[in-house]
Amino acid sequence: MEKNNYQGALQQPLGSGFSATSTATEIIKGINLKGKIAIVTGGNTGIGLETTKVLAAAGAAVIVPARDIEKAKKNLEGIPNVEIEQMDLAKPDTIDAFAKKFLTSGKPLHLLINNAGIMWVPLQRDSRGIESQLSTNYLGQFQLVARLWPALKVANGARVVNVSSLGHHMAPFDFEDPNFEHREYQTLLGYGQSKTASNLFALELDNRAKAHQVRAYSLHPGSIAGTELARDADMELFKQMGFFDENGNMRPEILASLKTIPQGAATSVWVATSPLLNSIGGVYCEDNDIAELLSEDHVAQKKAKLHQSGVTAYSLDESSAKRLWKLTEDMIGFEFKVN
Repeated sequence: MEKNNYQGALQQPLGSGFSATSTATEIIKGINLKGKIAIVTGGNTGIGLETTKVLAAAGAAVIVPARDIEKAKKNLEGIPNVEIEQMDLAKPDTIDAFAKKFLTSGKPLHLLINNAGIMWVPLQRDSRGIESQLSTNYLGQFQLVARLWPALKVANGARVVNVSSLGHHMAPFDFEDPNFEHREYQTLLGYGQSKTASNLFALELDNRAKAHQVRAYSLHPGSIAGTELARDADMELFKQMGFFDENGNMRPEILASLKTIPQGAATSVWVATSPLLNSIGGVYCEDNDIAELLSEDHVAQKKAKLHQSGVTAYSLDESSAKRLWKLTEDMIGFEFKVN
């Protein structure tokens, strides 16, 4: 029986041969994805766009669900093997419509890369009253996987890749008040708990789905220059994160650690395609390898910032993962039965 990653039991680097500076193109070298079908959410901007380009170049048929179809068409123009469909992760009806259309095609789904996400936003709620970062970064992700489950199951070997963040260090999941109804809203706490939820989801999904040859993973892509993720951020938040000093200057260690977009997409591509992960799932990865597990003391002492590394134990906790699965089903209004 294959082991699971509850409590971080499998969180040990493999020695992949790649590094933080490896690019997605370097990762995919020698890998043929002809005949494979991939879905990349947020696949028309930033590291999602680079992920789409690299997978398509390797022969995969890539479907990019997007909120803004015209923007997606412009950004994806000229890239072969790519289709664009309408979907907004904060709008449950659009997720259902997208998944229904895909399932109607009868095609298997080999790679589902949950890349789309938001950050730094003020308090906003979706139509259900759910805080927007939790809604977009996690609940939409869960619903999409659940609705596409039949296609993943028939692929005879599929991977679900959750693009999480080292930002999960900023907050565990708050089961008592996930929607900030009884506590003061802080955007970084909202972001942190949404990414912790993404890690817990990958952990539990892998354990439930591996019997059907579906494996799940979460990852930190790195701190990346040139994406749209920080478009809503202000300088005080950057200072709070440790990116800038009190004078508004980027700290030298941050500048040195920033990845390019091709480097930022690399871990997504590595997790999606590496044969080293054929018999390992539920792990959190970074810099093109499995990340190290941090002790609770380390997290408490370091007050981790995004330029540090590793995965927290609370985001790989078995009881939390199972509790979150049930809570999520209650929040979205249906059960996700992996059978």
